Order: sequence, then structure tokens, then C-alpha cells
Amino acid sequence: MKFLLIAAVVIAAGPVRAGGDADSVRALTGLVGDGENFRGIPFGEVVLATTGHRVIPVDPGNEDDRRLVAMLGPALDATLAALNSPESPARKLARINEASRLFEDELVNRINAFPGWACRPAPNAGGETQRAGYPDLEITDTQTGRVTYLDPKLYAAGSEESSFRTFYYEPKTRTTKITRDARHLVAGISHDARDGAWHFTGWRLTDLSGLMVRLKAEFQASNRDLYERPPVAQSGAR
Repeated sequence: MKFLLIAAVVIAAGPVRAGGDADSVRALTGLVGDGENFRGIPFGEVVLATTGHRVIPVDPGNEDDRRLVAMLGPALDATLAALNSPESPARKLARINEASRLFEDELVNRINAFPGWACRPAPNAGGETQRAGYPDLEITDTQTGRVTYLDPKLYAAGSEESSFRTFYYEPKTRTTKITRDARHLVAGISHDARDGAWHFTGWRLTDLSGLMVRLKAEFQASNRDLYERPPVAQSGAR
């Protein structure tokens, strides 16, 4: 409930307005606050508070969950085999992040090859295909209608204990891609960190129902925001 309480405090303060009025200051103070207040928040609470949908745990005793996991294992094995093949474009990429789209597309094809399963890039609340943002893929069990969200993530083998941030969820209203109560899985795909000669070494499935996340308050501006005002000094042209 921690995240729900934090959200309630910030929302109750109202919209932040220019001018430094008391409501704006209170809203910003509640948002930034003590960083420790924004650690250890259950991901399921975040999703429920921001979308109204539940994150459902994978239950090893549930037959439908067992079918899901039994399908994903071979689909991931086949995906790694395909992207490790000598002709795979993924192996020659300069940056490993560029391989993410290839893994998503290959997984969609592999999962759709299994009878009783349908997979696609997760659509947003407006029904539009949207590749950016969490989650990447939506899997439907056509026998039951159950939905599972799958997010493939690439990481260097041996970096499992790293504290570097690699999972991001940015709540949206009109373009949220979480539109159903669902199971949420990350397919972690390890690689050997050899730039331009990547080899994918394995995979692991993680159930996000037990994930604890933290919030980092970040204030942003675009180039338009930065440079729309007259400069105090003009840089010289070359």
C-alpha cells in the first residue's frame, strides 16, 4: 500500500503551478521527499494504482500457468538458436540494445507457431501498436483468453548482481500498454558482451509479481524548452 499512499499525497496536493505557491511546494516536496520513502514499492501496487489492473502471480500449481511456461521455454530456445546463427543480423550489431527489436520480432513468430497461443507487440489503450515502453509483448492463451505480458531484456552474462537500473516503467494514461489483469514476465537473455560478434548464452524467466521497485524523481526539458528564450549571449558560427 506504500505506493498508493504516496500517490494519494501527491495527487491531493493538486497540480503543480508556477509561482511557488504553497500547493505547488507541497506537491514537489511530497514527490521528491526522502528517497528512502520511494524504495521497496511492490510493482503490483504501482501497476494497480496507475492502470487499475492487477499483476497476477504465476502459480506453479495452476495448469494454465504450467502450459504457459512449457510453451515459453521452447520458444525462447528457438529464438536464441535463430539469433545465434551465423547469418543472424543480431550478431553483427554495434550496440546490443539494437538487438532488442530482433528478439521481440523473433519471439512473436515463435510463440505464434504454437497452437493455442497468440502473440503481438502490446497495443496501447487506444488499440494502436506501440513499440516503445513497457511491456513489449502481449501473449494471449486462446483457450482461456488469459493475457500475459512478456518483456525481453538483454544483459551481459555475469551482471546479474549489478545494481545498475535496467527496468523502467513510466505510467501513462492514454498510451498505457497495460490494459488487462495479467501475468507479467521478463525474459532475461544473457550475452557474452563481445561487441560486433555477440553470442547469446542463455535465458531466464522472472515473474514480476514479487518485484520491488523504486521511484526516481526526474525533471526534464527538451531543446525547444531550453532554447525558445532569447540567449543572454549568442555563440559564434563557424
